[in-house]
Amino acid sequence: MCVFCKIVNGEIPSKKIYEDENVIGILDISQATVGHSLIIPKKHYENILSIDDIDYLNVMKAVKLVTNKIGRNLPVKGFNILNNCNEAAGQTVMHFHVHILPRYDNDDLKIEFKSHELDLDEIQTKINL
Repeated sequence: MCVFCKIVNGEIPSKKIYEDENVIGILDISQATVGHSLIIPKKHYENILSIDDIDYLNVMKAVKLVTNKIGRNLPVKGFNILNNCNEAAGQTVMHFHVHILPRYDNDDLKIEFKSHELDLDEIQTKINL
């Protein structure tokens, strides 16, 4: 059983900040920024490619609720909301989850996108095959 399933089942302790019948929200054990949270469906799905639409929407509803809750109660200046899909993208727990990363003035978290000169027409054609 995966670590998030064990958390959902109460076999491993966590710092819950949200729970409903479909989803839990917990503080990430590795706080990248203060309030770094994870929103996890109670049902096991490996990643965003396998989660059903209803559970995905339940997760995203909880993401919005928890993001607002964090924003009301911590001196947040912004947020990064992200999901890593598969190992190549940094997913380390193979149970779908969404990170909420509160951002603060002068925090040292770096999320960068580097620009590449690519043929967008060719990429669009390949994707739309």
